[in-house]
Amino acid sequence: MTFAEGLRGLLPLRPAPLLTRPVDALAARRLTDSLGAEGDPHRPRRTFSDLLVFRLDDAGVPSAVVKHPRSARAAASLAHECEAVRRLTRDERLGAWRRLLPVVEERRLDGPLPLVVETCLPGVEADVLLRRSPELARRVTESALAAIRELHRATGQTQEVTGRVAGWVRPRLAVLAEEVRWCRRGEGAEALAAVSELVENELAGRRLLVAWTHGDFHPGNVLLAERPGTLSGVIDWAGAVPDGPSLLDCHTFVLTMRHQLAGREFGGVVADVVRRAALMPEDRRLLAGVRALPSGPRVETALTLLTWLWHVAGNLEKSARYARSHRWVADNVVSVLGEVLAQEGEAPAREAAHSARLRGRTP
Repeated sequence: MTFAEGLRGLLPLRPAPLLTRPVDALAARRLTDSLGAEGDPHRPRRTFSDLLVFRLDDAGVPSAVVKHPRSARAAASLAHECEAVRRLTRDERLGAWRRLLPVVEERRLDGPLPLVVETCLPGVEADVLLRRSPELARRVTESALAAIRELHRATGQTQEVTGRVAGWVRPRLAVLAEEVRWCRRGEGAEALAAVSELVENELAGRRLLVAWTHGDFHPGNVLLAERPGTLSGVIDWAGAVPDGPSLLDCHTFVLTMRHQLAGREFGGVVADVVRRAALMPEDRRLLAGVRALPSGPRVETALTLLTWLWHVAGNLEKSARYARSHRWVADNVVSVLGEVLAQEGEAPAREAAHSARLRGRTP
């Protein structure tokens, strides 16, 4: 690693808004003029996934959201999102549920990277609401889980998933190995192999609901109407797939809710589950009835690791910023994989001790 790479790794994931706001405002104005839009650009901001995002306001009323990619990865992610939303919008099985989807339009201006214009759905992001009113957490979670389960039931089938599990796991493990240097050898590579073995072994032979899966279903991607707990939109479909493990969305929402309300890194929440070999009791209650899997420490650990894997691999694919950030990698990748190694290393010793006790002697 060069000195410049090391220094860059210490920088925050997103540049300070005070430093970038003037440039972003100019870019938003230029893009608005290129679109021939009548509204004014409002609140331009850079996202963690290399997008410049701003609203178009007409007489102070939000009319559209503009997303402009700032890298090839972001452009690919945005193109995937547009295609997913179009397919869902055309899916007659969804009926009235489609009111929760934005209308997207891809535009090509001068330059290699297109931009996307979305309708402004009503409501406020759930994470914003919960920062003001954390007491609404349970109501918001139950409403979000109920809404996403409608999507799953309408588009899914319960299947034996042995033949699918490797496709859900291994490409995402490959992303970690490609993007994160620590994962390529030694303990990192050993931990990735342990994750693969645990998740694939626990899900093999299971019957799961395979359906359209959002893939990044967390409070920031859920819009709530003025009446708290009533969903008015689901946004950011860049990680969506038509044949995913649908229970992943529910686990993502519950774990991310805990991460946001506790002010902890997502990786810390996941590492705790791996260490305890169990979800928190209140999280298990929220997920009761969502997943068609029996409870048990290995199953809960496997599902939590699958959720974590989709989350971190999705971030790494959307932006090179994540892999460059030493802090993000340490908190969200190394912490989890280190705990996997610790627990998997202890498992044989615990099993040997248990067998020895059954035989009436010490190990």
